[in-house]
Amino acid sequence: MSTRKTVLITGASSGIGKDLAYIYAQKTNNIVLVARRIDKLSKIKSDIEKKYKVDVYIFEQDLSQKDSADLLFKKLVDLNIDILVNNAGFGIKEIFKEVDIERVTDMLMLNIVTLTRLTKLFADKMLKSSGGKIVNIASTAAFQAIPTFAAYAASKAYVLHFTEALASEYKNTNVNFIAICPGATQSEFMDTANVKNVKFLKMPTSKQVAEYIYKSVQNNTTTAIHGLANKFLVFMLRFSPRKLNTYIAAKFFD
Repeated sequence: MSTRKTVLITGASSGIGKDLAYIYAQKTNNIVLVARRIDKLSKIKSDIEKKYKVDVYIFEQDLSQKDSADLLFKKLVDLNIDILVNNAGFGIKEIFKEVDIERVTDMLMLNIVTLTRLTKLFADKMLKSSGGKIVNIASTAAFQAIPTFAAYAASKAYVLHFTEALASEYKNTNVNFIAICPGATQSEFMDTANVKNVKFLKMPTSKQVAEYIYKSVQNNTTTAIHGLANKFLVFMLRFSPRKLNTYIAAKFFD
């Protein structure tokens, strides 16, 4: 009997999701990749299967659309998913009074609604089978309000609190919940969000963050903050006024 696990990664066509796929494949896990860009997924599938001799399944799905979580779940009904990584997400850096509200709505659908529905659908299935792990990618943005990133930071606060609550609710079950909080990372996310640089911080590569995620999942860490600088900043937020925290956060993205 095969001892391989099957890992589902959303937002897997680039950045952290792509690098995480390679890491799990290298550890002899079968991989399910989901993203909008099927051409990129096809190349990743071909490369991983050639290098690591594991099974790779790819699915084209825009998870920012209503009911996309249910559509994806139906496509995967015959696969037993051991680890779900809700990695898909994007941010928008813009003054709110000037922002395209339809784009914000798509972001909230992806970052919050789809993540929540996928979590529920797969948690229910895992409970009825041999259990599993659900990994939700939050952000260090979850710990404070960020001007020009108002809706994005709020969406990641939801992801963090939602995941931590579920970790407590399910603590006596065979399903584990893990919230990962990367800081600013070198990836397509920064281009999509229109961020040129982040002051005062050296950004890690997406591969470094992916390696951290893998280790955190192995250790069943409920909340994992990547990087010593990020850990320190989050710790210091406890001791300063919220208004000051918001002011400082804005300066990072001027």
